[in-house]
Amino acid sequence: MRIVSLITAVLVAALLFGIVIERDRLFALVRDISPREQVTGPVETMAVAPETESASEPETALPEGVVRVMAMRSVAREIETVVRLRGETEAARQVSVLAQTSGKVISEPLRKGAFVQEGELMCQLDPGTSAASLAEAEARLAEAIARRPEVEARIPEAQARLVEAQARLQEADINAVAASRLSQDGFASQTRVANTEAAVQSAQAAIVSAEAGVKAAEAGLDSLQASIESADAAVARAKTEIDRLDITAPFAGLLESDTSELGSWLQPGALCATVIQLDPIKVVGFVPEADVNRVEVGTRAGARLNDSQEIVARVTFLSRSADPTTRTFRVELTAPNPELSIRDGQTAEIMIEAQGVMAHVLASSALTLNDEGTLGVRTIDAESKAKFMPVTVLRDAPEGIYLSGLPEQVDVITVGQEFVTDGVMIAPSFEEVIQ
Repeated sequence: MRIVSLITAVLVAALLFGIVIERDRLFALVRDISPREQVTGPVETMAVAPETESASEPETALPEGVVRVMAMRSVAREIETVVRLRGETEAARQVSVLAQTSGKVISEPLRKGAFVQEGELMCQLDPGTSAASLAEAEARLAEAIARRPEVEARIPEAQARLVEAQARLQEADINAVAASRLSQDGFASQTRVANTEAAVQSAQAAIVSAEAGVKAAEAGLDSLQASIESADAAVARAKTEIDRLDITAPFAGLLESDTSELGSWLQPGALCATVIQLDPIKVVGFVPEADVNRVEVGTRAGARLNDSQEIVARVTFLSRSADPTTRTFRVELTAPNPELSIRDGQTAEIMIEAQGVMAHVLASSALTLNDEGTLGVRTIDAESKAKFMPVTVLRDAPEGIYLSGLPEQVDVITVGQEFVTDGVMIAPSFEEVIQ
């Protein structure tokens, strides 16, 4: 048994040595000792098979001037497009609240980052003599109003004097006429006639004086009305000055700066605090001139921030005037931000939905340029001639480039487009047929 085991071990070791170390020699030995397939028939007959003869036949010669190219038949399909922009977030409103009157701050300051409600007090100024000025203005207004009955009563009095003067003039006219007639018949003296004429003139003068009195009374009433309005304006001005002592938040928002410190002196135009509103938030970008007609107000849009946060928004503004330097148009998106998680000034990638368009999907290698540098493709017309057609690149995708500007169905040259020009006869081989 030991001898058999030893012989078996030796044979296995020899076989492993041959397979691992002398593998090439072992395979050559096996090929040499294996029987070969006998070939029947003449060698010449076996060398020239029907398939070999058909493969070695030369291609059909093309007419002079005809170029062979590879082409594909492309059919347009409708795709949804988006306008992609780079922009940034922007606060819906940002206001620097300034003082409108002079005074010392008597309120405790609010620290930046605090949330304030609309109308909440931020800076309160020392009233000083504002209350006394208001009381003085109100007293003048009351005095002017109290004088109104007296001034109004002067107008009827002046009008009565005017009526009395008119009656005296009428009486004087009658006496003068009577004296003149009596004088003509010799019953009255010239002295009496003169006295009656003098009475007429005196009555006329009294009428003029009475009319002046009426006008003076009316003017006094107008002057009193002006005094009342002036006093009323002084009261309103004093109240406004008092209202300006309390500087409040114009809207609900966050403080971007501390309010004025207690004891500081504010002049008109001095800063109390800066307030920003982040809900809703705006996302601002600039649309190129080529895409501005694809954007409409009210369209759904979205934005992706640098921290991968995504925003769903709508287009709320599209500028009608281009930036003179960049020739782009400002577009604004508005999105809710109830938790104030989106900050002002964050970089954002904007995506605005655009109307679907018909597009062809081609490999980028099919694109070429004409002599003017216009981007396009070489196509095959109905007469089998090459024709250049300009295209517009919509977007790039793993399956190819989406192009617009071509007919709904078109034969596009994919290989050999650089070797033909417009009008050259071509012999296309379509990729669909070959595949």
